[in-house]
Amino acid sequence: MDNQGVSMNDSKKADRNSVLENSDSDIGIFGWLLVGLSLLLVLVTFPLSIWMCYKIVKEYERAIIFRLGRILKGGAKGPGLFFIVPCTDIFINVDMRTITFDIPPQEVLTKDSVTVSVDGVVYYRVQNATLAVANITNADAATRLLAQTTLRNVLGTKNLAEILSDREEIAHSMQATLDDATDNWGIKVERVEIKDVKLPLQLQRAMAAEAEASREARAKVIAAEGEMNASRALKEASLVISEAPSALQLRYLQTLNTIAAEKNSTIIFPLPMDMMHSLINR
Repeated sequence: MDNQGVSMNDSKKADRNSVLENSDSDIGIFGWLLVGLSLLLVLVTFPLSIWMCYKIVKEYERAIIFRLGRILKGGAKGPGLFFIVPCTDIFINVDMRTITFDIPPQEVLTKDSVTVSVDGVVYYRVQNATLAVANITNADAATRLLAQTTLRNVLGTKNLAEILSDREEIAHSMQATLDDATDNWGIKVERVEIKDVKLPLQLQRAMAAEAEASREARAKVIAAEGEMNASRALKEASLVISEAPSALQLRYLQTLNTIAAEKNSTIIFPLPMDMMHSLINR
């Protein structure tokens, strides 16, 4: 079913393009009479009129020529040099290069009732010059307005967390919506990007306080785990020292070596525990 729908859309586009591109074949006898008179006027005013008859279309442009209000057979012309009849033909240039524009910041109410300001950028180009001229008055202005409304509609269905984390998915959704809506205008939307999401100041402070509290909680957990591991290590060390009493004296000497290396003026003399026991007994 999807393939049939796509094929039907393609056939409709082809029929629409063929009608537009072959619309000069029925201008009538009176129309051809006017064209003949215009050519006669060009011949009479030659060579001055020659400068009005030739038009140059650049490599990145396409030309739409209207003869007595109808598009010439073949649709868009270019690039190159073309001959027109000054009195009956109207020449319109269409730029086919990629155009970029910024979406102004839009105040959007998210699905969880948070007001955010979001802006973006859109990249598009004219894919069919004939449709861009014949089907819409100003394709650029219409695309800009449609991009603003599409941004509001898409973000209105998202939560704040989704807007902050799923920017790429939102951009792809906007691109697909814009591309489908501007297809009848001969516009191809190539890329949409979300530039910035601005939160209210009070919400920023609340989120910062929440993040700080979360960091402090993690730090306390890490410190408690460190204390637990240290106590286990001290317990194991005490068991080792209890098995070999001389190890405690070696630890005293190692501590003295560490203190002497730091150039400390304090001198500590280790006192054997056996001597202390003897003094206590007396």
